[in-house]
Amino acid sequence: MATIYLTAEHQTLQDQIARFIEREVEPHAAAWEEAGCVPREVLRKMGDAGLFGLMYQPEYGGAGADAMTNLVFAEALSQSTFGGFIITALVHTDMASPHLHHAGTPEQKARYMPGVIRGDTITAVGISEPGAGSDVSGIRTTARREGDEWVINGTKMFITNGVFASLYFVAAKTGTARHNMSMFIVEKGTPGFTVGRALKKTGWLSSDTAELVFDNVRIPAANLLGEEGKGFYSVMKNFQTERIALAAIAVGHCQQGLRLTLDYVRQRQAFGGTLFDKQTIRQRLAMLDAKTRAAREYMYHCAWLVTQGRDVVQDVSMLKALTGELVNEVLQTCQQFHGGMGYMRETPIERLWRDARVLAIGGGATEVMLDEAAKRYN
Repeated sequence: MATIYLTAEHQTLQDQIARFIEREVEPHAAAWEEAGCVPREVLRKMGDAGLFGLMYQPEYGGAGADAMTNLVFAEALSQSTFGGFIITALVHTDMASPHLHHAGTPEQKARYMPGVIRGDTITAVGISEPGAGSDVSGIRTTARREGDEWVINGTKMFITNGVFASLYFVAAKTGTARHNMSMFIVEKGTPGFTVGRALKKTGWLSSDTAELVFDNVRIPAANLLGEEGKGFYSVMKNFQTERIALAAIAVGHCQQGLRLTLDYVRQRQAFGGTLFDKQTIRQRLAMLDAKTRAAREYMYHCAWLVTQGRDVVQDVSMLKALTGELVNEVLQTCQQFHGGMGYMRETPIERLWRDARVLAIGGGATEVMLDEAAKRYN
């Protein structure tokens, strides 16, 4: 679908990603669902294609593009019917590595960013815990300074890319005040740092999700990411990028669900004609398409606001709530119109339906997002 925000260069990027998905993802990703992860060689191919550094500095191998281009990337990637693949890539590009991009020192960036952009170093972000998710200030993981080291103790939960990432950006309390936390760089293999368990989920099956355990993990003092005690604000800032990316997944799922369903109802014969001949079917799909188009334009408007340096917390919170609920409405209806076939595991519509559920939960539950938006009314 056309939008006034897209340029010819954006269309070229969309076409590049569409070809990659058609060739490298859709024919193979069913096996990734069974394996529980996306093969790292596939992610390296994305890095080789220049897709992992769109917003990052050219001196590290990035393209130095803006938030609009990054949204084009996220939406194009979200045309895949495998949500686990999509979130694996977008956690790396939009939810984890931006912490390094925004807060890293020149030395930290020089050490890690080239590998991140090439896809050799896949990243994860450790914020959520067994008792703290949307309420970030409620985390209990701690980090205390001992000489030239920080010592981290605690547990993280629901960490996407948590099993197979090689670099983690971890939030930990560094003081007694509620918002006093800091971000730290932790490499895989650091003594005391282990994957407690790989988590089994309803959807996103090709995404590796883990519990992380930190037992007296010692890291160099130089691995503090950003200012001590300011990690809460870094997390809040990056949430806006994350939530636009999650909205892009939701919109992409809506688009694909509607496409698959239109194809199906135009062919499926029932009661003397196709399902599309039934007024209630085509009117319902038209309304869901209208809602999807409206949400998509709002999503691009939010990205445009970011490029203008505007305060986007209220709009992005509304966007996340809107699209998280909409994708569930769309996919529920699309699955319903597929009848019994929509309940079969081998069908893309069943997979999209399962993968959609988490989009009203992860990255800020709908209720939390609406409250964030409501608190900002003048």
